[in-house]
Amino acid sequence: MSILGCGWLGKPLAVSLMKKGFTVKGSTTSEEKLGEFQEIGIRPFLISLDNLTHNISAFLDSEILIVALPSKDIESFRNLIGHIEKSPIKKVIFISSTSVYGNSEEVVTEESETLPSALTTIEMLFKNSAHFETTIIRFAGMFGDNRKPGNFFKNGRKIPNPDGFVNMIHQDDCIQLIEKVIEKNAWNEVLNGCADTHPTRKEFYTKCTLDIGLEIPEFEEVTEIKQKVISNRKSIEILDFKYQFGDLLALNYGEI
Repeated sequence: MSILGCGWLGKPLAVSLMKKGFTVKGSTTSEEKLGEFQEIGIRPFLISLDNLTHNISAFLDSEILIVALPSKDIESFRNLIGHIEKSPIKKVIFISSTSVYGNSEEVVTEESETLPSALTTIEMLFKNSAHFETTIIRFAGMFGDNRKPGNFFKNGRKIPNPDGFVNMIHQDDCIQLIEKVIEKNAWNEVLNGCADTHPTRKEFYTKCTLDIGLEIPEFEEVTEIKQKVISNRKSIEILDFKYQFGDLLALNYGEI
């Protein structure tokens, strides 16, 4: 198993996979993290997407590759895919985002129209390769660990679109969803990863802020409501998955 991008999501994912018996290779762009990875059992690789070197071949000597990078550099991904196609990799999980969908008055599913963007282009590059199978996971806004939504709007920043709905997912649910794809052999799929509930931004950020002991945030005046509600039904049905952090207003954001 290889994880390209052992950062906020990739590193705890690697730890979880190792607990399940997988040998994990993990990449970072920071030399300082190589020793840390080795200490916790991740086989470390120093890899930069925009400057792939000879060690990419050893990194890709796996059956499954998980790509968890924030980059939207189309040409760098095109180059990476060329290396994957020459490697033993048979399955790829590409971590994408629900930002590929526009606002909609209807519930957004995996079949909904996407906006033209670098991210949708990169998704298609992976899906169109005949050399390996790809599952795309589009995660909603991610929180957990050191990412507390109550800190997202600081320094007096007013929160826009207070009557719009939030689409969020906890880090643990992200990790378990990825592991379920592997366990269920759910390849050649596009899946949304998102909590079950969709409170308004005003409800959500008020609770998140109060839970961590900060003052109630300020919100912009409503001029128009921009809304998007992401459906997670396909991930639940295909993977037989239950979201551990599905009810966003039932959580204590000071404790997670």
